[in-house]
Amino acid sequence: MSEHDRRHPDQTPDATSETAGGGPHGGPSARFDALYGAHAGPLIQQALVLTGRARLARRAVERAFRTAWQRWPEVAAAPDPVGWVRAVAHDDALAPWRRPFLGLRPAERPGPGTPAPPPAAPQDHALLVAVRALPVPYRRALLLHDGLGLGLHETALEVQASTPAATGRLTHARECLAERLPELGLRELSPDAQGAVLRSRLTALAASCPVVVVPAPAVRADAERRTRLTTRTGFGAAGLLAVTALAVSFAAPDGYRPPRPVVAASGPVVPPSARAASPPAAQQAHRGPHHRAAHHRAAARRALPPGARLSPDVR
Repeated sequence: MSEHDRRHPDQTPDATSETAGGGPHGGPSARFDALYGAHAGPLIQQALVLTGRARLARRAVERAFRTAWQRWPEVAAAPDPVGWVRAVAHDDALAPWRRPFLGLRPAERPGPGTPAPPPAAPQDHALLVAVRALPVPYRRALLLHDGLGLGLHETALEVQASTPAATGRLTHARECLAERLPELGLRELSPDAQGAVLRSRLTALAASCPVVVVPAPAVRADAERRTRLTTRTGFGAAGLLAVTALAVSFAAPDGYRPPRPVVAASGPVVPPSARAASPPAAQQAHRGPHHRAAHHRAAARRALPPGARLSPDVR
């Protein structure tokens, strides 16, 4: 960890913002570069302790600083710009949608001319494994309070929890580390002594992690390029929507004409003369079967031409 990432009680918010931003007389680019140059490396080390993945830690911090440059007026006016960037970086590094893909990515290898990182000491490796085995809320509270030296109230604000909840997470995290690493001797120590031991060990662990920091102008240029791309995409989508609406309006008819109702025929078509000659259905229903048969025969005779027979001649 770095002393720049610790918020001292005697430091006012204005002094913290002015120191982290590079002074009140610097331009936005100069203030951002000063903030990035002072805290990018320590923030990558913190994210590396949280995740154990160097590539994920570096990209999370870069994304956080890109977001900070895109929203620089808000970040510059914040009481603690470093805490703003740190919260975004930790949220990004510990996002649930990134965990299933950690094992699918190959391990990061040093490029040509870059020396390979030295192997971690056994005690540092054991501490890193034990910290990564903690649940994410416990891990983050432990790093903020014992690693960075933030107070319980500040830790609770950053993890968006109440102070009793942050205290419980910190207590459980220390109990888990005491069980996994008995060589630390945390069980026999008071809470203040436990915090001191873990602070020194976590600081040494973060300092032993090598980091690669991209220059600040490259981060600003990438942020501006992404902003332009997002703006063009939004304008393109709006233009496509407008063209589609215009085409639909031209293709539509001038007036709306409701379709004619289609009535399905429920039976054979009866000519009007037959309908007038036939009695109502209700009247036929009250008559007997003989009356109805005689009525049908009479109707059939009227429909036949003169001289026609109803049945063939029997010879």
